[in-house]
Amino acid sequence: MTALADRTDDVTTDLADVRQLARSFFEKEVAPHREEFATAGRPSREVYRSAGNHGLLGMSIPQQYGGGGGDFRHEAVLFEEQVRAGDSAMQLGVHSGIVPHYILAYATEEKKQRWLPKLCSGEWIGAIAMTEPGTGSDPQGITTRAVRDGDEYVVTGGKTFISNGAHCDLIIIAAKTDPTAGARGLSLLVAEVSDDTEGFHRGRVLHKIGQKGQDTAELSFDGLRVPAANLLGEEGRGFAQLMQQLPQERLICGIAAAAMIEAAVQQTVDYTKSRNAFGKTLFDLQNTKFELAECATIGRVVRTFVDDAVAQHISGSLDVTTAAMVKYWTTDRQFEVVDRCLQLFGGYGYMEEYPIARMFVDGRIARIYAGANEVMKDLISRSL
Repeated sequence: MTALADRTDDVTTDLADVRQLARSFFEKEVAPHREEFATAGRPSREVYRSAGNHGLLGMSIPQQYGGGGGDFRHEAVLFEEQVRAGDSAMQLGVHSGIVPHYILAYATEEKKQRWLPKLCSGEWIGAIAMTEPGTGSDPQGITTRAVRDGDEYVVTGGKTFISNGAHCDLIIIAAKTDPTAGARGLSLLVAEVSDDTEGFHRGRVLHKIGQKGQDTAELSFDGLRVPAANLLGEEGRGFAQLMQQLPQERLICGIAAAAMIEAAVQQTVDYTKSRNAFGKTLFDLQNTKFELAECATIGRVVRTFVDDAVAQHISGSLDVTTAAMVKYWTTDRQFEVVDRCLQLFGGYGYMEEYPIARMFVDGRIARIYAGANEVMKDLISRSL
C-alpha cells in the first residue's frame, strides 16, 4: 500500500524528503530507546529537541513563527512514519498537530511570536487540557474555573489523561469563565508552566495498557495565575474554538489508523510467508490468504477515505461530520485489522517483542481519545 504523500499527484520532492527524514529520525533516534521510554513512562526531552533540529516540528506553521511553512500533508507524513516505526512515546499529534494550530488561529501576534518558535524548535513541549475526572468527551461539562482578577485569571480545577502532561512547558487550558452560560461560558487560556510554577501541580503519570512510553498525566490547578493576555480570542469562545480545531485532531487519528493497518498487514504477510505449518507456509493456507485479502482491502478503503479527507482539509472544506466519520470508522477498522493480523501470528502475536502485539495495545486508545467513537456517531446522526 502506498502512503498519502506518495499517492497525491501534486506532491513535491519536498514531501518525499520529509518522509525519508522522518523515517530516519524515528528509526535511529527514537525506536532504539523504546524500552527506556516505557520504563520511565515518558520520552526524553532530547528527542523533541532533536525533532525540532531536524525541522520535523510545526511543519505546517508559517516560517515567520519558526515553522516549516508547509501544509498539513507534511504533518501527515510525519504521523505515518511515526506509526510505521512503532513509536507511541512521542505525542506529536498533540505537540505539533494540535497545540500550535490553536495558537496560530486565536493568539495575538505577540503571543504567536513568543510561543510558536519554542514549540517548533522542541525547546518547549505543548499540551492541551480538556478532559477532567468527571468529564470525558463532553467539553460542555468542564468544571475547571478561570476567574478574572485584574490583569490575570485565577485557574482552579483538575484535569486527567493529559498527553505530554509530565513534560509540558505550555498548556492550553479549557476552563469556565462563566459557569452560568453553558457552552458559551467556556474559554481557552494558555499557561506557561514548570515544576516550580505556583498553583500548578503535575500529578502521577498514569499507567496504561499501551503507549507506555508516552507521558499521560494528571494535572491540577490551585490558584494558578495566568495573564489575561494569554486568553485565546475572547471570553466564551472556547467551545466554538474547540469545534473548529477538533476536525484536524480527528483527522490525525484517521491518518494513524491508515498507517497502522498498512503496517499490520505488511508485517503479517511477511511473517506468514516465512512461517511453516502442516508442510507449507502459513500464507499458503487458504484461511490465511482470505484473511489477509480482506484486511488489505479494508486498508485500501481506509487509505482512500483518509486521503480524500486530507485533501478536503487542505482545501478548507473538511466539515465536522466528515471528520467524525473518519475518526470513528477508521479507528474501528484499525482495531479489527490488527486483531485479525495478531491471530495469524498465533502465540507469537501475544508476545510483547513482536510489533503486532504493541500495535494491539497501543492502538486501542484510538477508539476513545479525540472523542469516543460513540460520540462520533452521535455527532454524525445530527446531520442526518
